[in-house]
Amino acid sequence: MRTETAPTVTKLSDYTPPNFKIESVYLDFALEPKKTVVKSTLKISRVAAGPLTLDGDEIDLKSVKIDGRDLKRSEYKLTQTHLILADVPDNFTLEIENTCNPAANSTLMGLYVSGGRFCTQCEAEGFRRITFYPDRPDVLSVFKVRITGDKAQYPYLLANGNMVESGDLSGGKHFAVWEDPFPKPAYLFALVAGQFDILEDSFTTMSGRDIPLTIYVDPGDASRAEYAMDALKRSMKWDEEAFGREYDLDRFMIVAVRDFNFGAMENKGLNVFNSALLLADAESATDMNFERIESVVAHEYFHNWTGNRITCRDWFQLCLKEGFTVFRDQEFSADQRGASVKRIKDVVALRGRQFPEDAGPLAHPVRPNQFVKIDNFYTATIYEKGAELIRMLKTILGAEEFRKGCDHYFETLDGTAATIEQFIASFETSSGKDLSQFMRWYEQAGTPHIRVTRSRGLDAQVSADVITFEQKTPPTPGQKTKQPVVLPIKWQAIGDDGPIGEPQLTVLDSEKTTVSLPLSSKDYSLSILQDFSAPAILHSNQTSEDALRLMAHDPNAFNRWEAGQALARQLMGGLTKAIESGKIPAPDTALRGYVRALKDTLLDNNFDNNFKALALTIPSNTDVIQSLKQADPIAVSLAGQWLNRAVADEAQSELISTYHALKDDGPFNPDAEAAGRRALKNRCLALLAARQDAVAAPLAISQFNTATNMTDELSALLTLDKLGGRRVDQSMEDFYLKWKKNPLVIDKWFAVQAGRNHPEGVEAIRKLTEHEAYDPRNPNRVRALVGGFAMSNQHLFHHISGAGYDFFTAQVLDMDSRNPSVAARLLGVYEIWRKLDTERQDLIKAQLRHVIKSKPSKNVLEIATKTLGD
Repeated sequence: MRTETAPTVTKLSDYTPPNFKIESVYLDFALEPKKTVVKSTLKISRVAAGPLTLDGDEIDLKSVKIDGRDLKRSEYKLTQTHLILADVPDNFTLEIENTCNPAANSTLMGLYVSGGRFCTQCEAEGFRRITFYPDRPDVLSVFKVRITGDKAQYPYLLANGNMVESGDLSGGKHFAVWEDPFPKPAYLFALVAGQFDILEDSFTTMSGRDIPLTIYVDPGDASRAEYAMDALKRSMKWDEEAFGREYDLDRFMIVAVRDFNFGAMENKGLNVFNSALLLADAESATDMNFERIESVVAHEYFHNWTGNRITCRDWFQLCLKEGFTVFRDQEFSADQRGASVKRIKDVVALRGRQFPEDAGPLAHPVRPNQFVKIDNFYTATIYEKGAELIRMLKTILGAEEFRKGCDHYFETLDGTAATIEQFIASFETSSGKDLSQFMRWYEQAGTPHIRVTRSRGLDAQVSADVITFEQKTPPTPGQKTKQPVVLPIKWQAIGDDGPIGEPQLTVLDSEKTTVSLPLSSKDYSLSILQDFSAPAILHSNQTSEDALRLMAHDPNAFNRWEAGQALARQLMGGLTKAIESGKIPAPDTALRGYVRALKDTLLDNNFDNNFKALALTIPSNTDVIQSLKQADPIAVSLAGQWLNRAVADEAQSELISTYHALKDDGPFNPDAEAAGRRALKNRCLALLAARQDAVAAPLAISQFNTATNMTDELSALLTLDKLGGRRVDQSMEDFYLKWKKNPLVIDKWFAVQAGRNHPEGVEAIRKLTEHEAYDPRNPNRVRALVGGFAMSNQHLFHHISGAGYDFFTAQVLDMDSRNPSVAARLLGVYEIWRKLDTERQDLIKAQLRHVIKSKPSKNVLEIATKTLGD
């Protein structure tokens, strides 16, 4: 734990450019786990008056030289976080020698040891844990790196760029020299050293250059990187075709490591991946794993242009690289797996993570204006909402003008550290449009609410319906007053025979606007926010009959799904209130129409299986809680169970026949079509389990015992857990014994255990922290158990005794002692507390006060203080 009581707040308004330019960097590493020696040589020139301030954290300074002269201790100031040189020439060479202890670096930031290998993670402020340096994104320089290490222990010595020299040394050591010709900030520096298996391939660029591709993995895992390699080559090709971006270095490398705080890191030419997001095969990875690997491999590769070649001026501009790159990887995945299905999945994720963030105490603009720890702003708002802003920009400008703006951005800002203003100006210049109001999206927190009403009016001499669009964004912490934002609203009138008229685009940039729609002799409903054209919450005066019409006749697949989700949220809200009041929910017309509509969807051959599986999935508990003023989270969970059972009761025979029809004994294929078959088959099985159908148990047992892929095996295990009984514990044990040597599968096992409503209560979860396979130092394992418990175990986490909160908070504080970044992200789950019933609100507030009194790290303190909001 830490003892800081007054953390420093960094503000966007205080930004000043650096006083010095780093012309070139030469780093010399002598690798030893407990005492690595780092020698840096920096060629520096002054650009403004003031001292040279270098960042440093948890490293030991040995010597400082300027132009070859050793500095006396009185010639510089050394604090816990900085090395300050007040009197330096305008042009000089600075040499620094320091040591660090990678083996003791449990934060996994900077240089650390994972599985006997050296690895780095420098974003956002990790480079300062390696050597003293102006560790800020607007200081760009070319790097040359020499690495020396024991050849037997570390046969591969890797860094950014191109290898220019290597060789053997005395004493069983060897060296490698790497040079990156492209200027980059320190956060993109990477070094990896160790024993690996390798998977090699190549890619020919659009200009005819052959690029060697290498993936480095744990010994024995090379075959499990084949899908990632395939995804990489598809990403490189797609970026050339969709954005005209060609790869620039002579080689591209990816390394998989087990201990990693994030999903992956886009270090120039040397991406480092959490092994969970790189390794996959049919036996050990689910379809979701394959899909996620494809997306993340693309994301990190796309960063080469949106993040590396053009980086961000300061960390307040983080969305510049992350929002744009998320949009690019979403577009890539849409092309690979189907646009409508991908859009649905992205919106589910947005509503599950970002909407609660925008509605809670941790709400912040897409470009924040201040922070205590930038680590805490790698959020859904920065990433997912940031991507939605790029999508709206494309909708407003049109595809052709959007591409022109992107080209202008790449051509004019290549090699710079840019701002959001410069990014938006690129589109203004290329399109000639004024986008100044669009900047409000980057400056205001909160999710806009759009209200759409339809009324009969008289437009001139023609009778017409008047469609009124209104917007309002609720107050958020620090921002009570909101200005209207630019909202592109795609909509269409839908009748019982399909569309009435063409799709429309209304850009709502004021508080209110109206549109006239000629009267139709046919009844119709409005399909609004088609393809979720703006990240907003929709309210309308449409009825359940309108929702059912859209579920049946809307040609826009996203909005057909959305109509079902909106109706299901309404139904679950009513069911929740009934359960909270002790009443037995009763079927009504809306419920009967909803379950019949889902059965019709299941039987409709015009839809692919992926869409059907999504349509048959009710809204998440979080989604429903967000739609209510306050709610008992366990009542919401029970409402979901009740609704699933109602769907299964309506379509019982169809679910059984569909399940059998989709069984496939052929070879595994991870593509979208095969994944869709498995998704729908397993959704049918889960619904049968929801009604405790007599066929569910034998089907699940058979699938569990005979599955040839992890998707089916894990789905069967989850189904057996829902069914309950003595077989569950035995199945859990069988699964563990089968996969105990595969850490990525055991992460899944812990996640399943974390979500179970154990008869022993929270104590069963606590005992899992003592399991032989549990490692509290590994972020993946902690996220699987502790994070999985908080996110997926409604009944035990939110138990009214508070025992779930007690366990969770204790685990967060324990993690904080080793890894504040991961601990802070876990603690963010409490942000939903204002949406819960008053008893649970009081329990969570007590937990947050306890965290604050425990003198946590700056990361955790910032999250706890903001979440409490007292």
